[in-house]
Amino acid sequence: MQFWGYKRKEGRAGIRNHVLILPACACGSESSRIVASQVRGAVNVVFNTGCSDVAANTAMSQKVLTGFACNPNVYGVVIIGLGCETVPHRELREKIQKMTSKPVVSFGIQEEGGTLKTIEKAVRAARDMASEAAMQQKELCDISELLLGIECGGSDATSGIASNPAVGELSDQLVDLGASTMMSESIEWIGGEHILAKRAATPEIHNQIIQICKDYEIHLESAGQDCRAGQPTPGNKAGGLSTLDEKSLGCIRKGGTRPIIEVLEQAERPTKTGAIVMDTAGYDISSVTSMVAAGCNAVIFTTGRGTPTGNAIVPVLKVTANARTYQMMEDNMDIDLSDIIKGTKTYQEMGREMLKNIEDICNGKMTKAEAFGFSDIAVDHVCRFV
Repeated sequence: MQFWGYKRKEGRAGIRNHVLILPACACGSESSRIVASQVRGAVNVVFNTGCSDVAANTAMSQKVLTGFACNPNVYGVVIIGLGCETVPHRELREKIQKMTSKPVVSFGIQEEGGTLKTIEKAVRAARDMASEAAMQQKELCDISELLLGIECGGSDATSGIASNPAVGELSDQLVDLGASTMMSESIEWIGGEHILAKRAATPEIHNQIIQICKDYEIHLESAGQDCRAGQPTPGNKAGGLSTLDEKSLGCIRKGGTRPIIEVLEQAERPTKTGAIVMDTAGYDISSVTSMVAAGCNAVIFTTGRGTPTGNAIVPVLKVTANARTYQMMEDNMDIDLSDIIKGTKTYQEMGREMLKNIEDICNGKMTKAEAFGFSDIAVDHVCRFV
């Protein structure tokens, strides 16, 4: 299986060719938004942190920002900082330049003389990059260049019995073809972690999966909290999910059945090819954020209740097996899997059919969230006040 993509010197292929306007901190987010609105081919993210934080949280913010810049869907980067943030824009630029050969420039609002002067310079730089990006020709790429993030949110009973198994079948198909898939949200493995761990390629990976869930529960208990207090969510319960264990069994099914060859921390880049899992929070937007920072060039997102979420850097494909949700949220849903619930198709059939959807998206078809220009970003803090 092949697709037409943008080859990067680092070896991965992008399925988009964005110029990324990247705020170094929250104070640069609005200027970044305005710059992106002035340049065709540019996208921006709204970043709500990046300053006045403890060292571990600052490190996580930097990991996410550099990961965004290095994502294969990005051609070049224009950074906008304020000038007094914890990690100055120049330092962030240098970090990114050490990791990639992409064009990267940066500006500081305080240094340039305010918002308007910064925007003027940044727009010129972004336009130059966009002109260069437009000259890059697509090349035929093997499906092994694809790293597909797998996410769920707003789950209901149809998620665990239909859409997640179908996406699991898709994941298996892609892995068998040589691609990689990544599943996250480790809090939603709890109760089913022993089943997920059985897929581990080695005893070490098996133990990692078990330990992640154990450590998370211990961490919450030490703060007097219980992960089951917020899981399942009210929407999950209204949709027919009664316990975290039940939700977890559905969640892990979307990762397929192939051996898990690597366990990653948040926003960490994979070093292997195949089925991968990432230790992230249970909040779907922060999990997608981490997977995009890790290099996923597309995300498939299952939902029962429905969600509009998207990401500026990668296309997010929304699928549901709830016929009512698809009808009520047709503006947001990309694929209707309700034939599985109706009994007219199996989840295996629908999983194989979705392979063509993925191929189309790799070749340039826009998802609905992408066409809207939706961009949802959330960074899960390492250190939390509770």
